[in-house]
Amino acid sequence: MILVTGGAGFIGSNFVLDWLANNDEPVVNLDALTYAGNLSNLESLSGDARHIFVQGDIGDGKLVGELLAKYQPRAVINFAAESHVDRSIHGPEDFIQTNIVGTFRLLESVRAYWNGLSEADKQEFRFLHVSTDEVYGSLEANDPAFKETNQYQPNSPYSASKAASDHLVRAYHHTYGIPVLTTNCSNNYGPYHFPEKLIPLCIHNALAGKPLPIYGDGKQVRDWLYVKDHCSAIRRVLEAGKLGETYNVGGWNEKANIEVVNTLCHLLDELQPRIDGESYKTQITFVKDRPGHDRRYAIDVTKLEKELGWKPAETFETGIRKTVQWYLDNQGWVKNVTSGAYRNWLEKQYQ
Repeated sequence: MILVTGGAGFIGSNFVLDWLANNDEPVVNLDALTYAGNLSNLESLSGDARHIFVQGDIGDGKLVGELLAKYQPRAVINFAAESHVDRSIHGPEDFIQTNIVGTFRLLESVRAYWNGLSEADKQEFRFLHVSTDEVYGSLEANDPAFKETNQYQPNSPYSASKAASDHLVRAYHHTYGIPVLTTNCSNNYGPYHFPEKLIPLCIHNALAGKPLPIYGDGKQVRDWLYVKDHCSAIRRVLEAGKLGETYNVGGWNEKANIEVVNTLCHLLDELQPRIDGESYKTQITFVKDRPGHDRRYAIDVTKLEKELGWKPAETFETGIRKTVQWYLDNQGWVKNVTSGAYRNWLEKQYQ
């Protein structure tokens, strides 16, 4: 049995689906079901006894303690987080509460549980904390990619809150002996991605005939990682990662935002052309850049590849085609998640 937190969100739900597709070990899935948590992501597991869903917050020590005592998981994988930079700029407090205070309380619950285990079970237990490359700050065009040894230099309330959570996880290993692992991933994309981030937002807006908003000059560079590759990396780190270590997870796919959006438009032109015959590129609109926008992220995945033998299965070209096709095939899912609250957010952010 494993306990997954944040397992109804984008990456968490993909992990739960992939986990149960690859083995029969049951999953207890704890998610607060905030705006980005969506049980319809897990609809295919309805009636599957291997998936036990519990609505709740990682900061609820009583609930987490009860779950740990009842199900006795051999591992906790922590995806639970507020994760959108733009939202953190408008309202940082939620990020402090979930990403810092929530992680602290989760670690406290895990510490109490772990201390009560037999010595053999203590040796087998793992706490895997899922984090982001944004904790490292921003790179110049010719700088080498982020390695696990890079200094933390977060530049947004979101990345600062994730950096703090990483430090807490490290401290609980060195102070209390909790057997932890940390992964820092690059920008994920793929199925079930809430349409506030660049790729799903632009697909959604393109099909709706709306502008495709690009911050600044669109030349901000990110490394892009197909979400199912991220899931396979987490499984590998959980299986064989060295305790107390950090592993960067990326796709070796550095792309400027404008290049990503042009690729999306090209695929949509091919797979679902506009009725008027024009390219979706005509909908691209440049908007005012956001405050503190990091210019470039790049992830060096050498450690994960050499030490644990992991490599991404998808190139950006294969992964983005699968992603666009998924959104075209699942417009009902998109319609369900793009509520009035979502539309109000877009108007506020891209006014």
